Amino acid sequence: MLRGSKVGLRARHEEDIPILRTELYDDVVNASRAEAGPWRPVAPGSKDRRLVVDDPAEGHVPFSVVELEGGTLIGTANLWGIDTHNRVAHIGLGLLPSARGRGYGTDVVATLCHYGFVVRSLQRLQIETLADNTAMLRSAESNGFVREGVLRSSAWVMGEFLDEVILGLLVEDWKPKPKPQPGG
Repeated sequence: MLRGSKVGLRARHEEDIPILRTELYDDVVNASRAEAGPWRPVAPGSKDRRLVVDDPAEGHVPFSVVELEGGTLIGTANLWGIDTHNRVAHIGLGLLPSARGRGYGTDVVATLCHYGFVVRSLQRLQIETLADNTAMLRSAESNGFVREGVLRSSAWVMGEFLDEVILGLLVEDWKPKPKPQPGG
């Protein structure tokens, strides 16, 4: 498991799937804002790539996000669009409604940066998010991501076009968060 200061990123477990389906993917508004395509229901037992336990795709690494204190499932995170030639990847995350607004998103982004830069030896990480997603923008920028551009009216979400913000972070600009010291 990858450890941040508040969260752990671990492999997806079968018992995570019903919780993620119910609390993230069955929420039409939230799922519509998080996905690049239209919402569609996910049937129980589906092999939907967002929920699979063992995704064999090399360009996609899904994680379940758990609280370090207690191990409770609080969301999902992933590195996707991994390009090993150019050494770039994209970051995505989704927190359960009960976990939002508690600083977990910032810690998830920090932990994904560690995974991307240290474990995968990537050169660049990128985040695309809706321009009104202040929580993700705050999480990205507090981890050193820089706004690189706005894609005007590029996302069709629940009956309207919304702008998307592109943020990037290069390994040489990354400042890893200090790890908590034992007993401190």
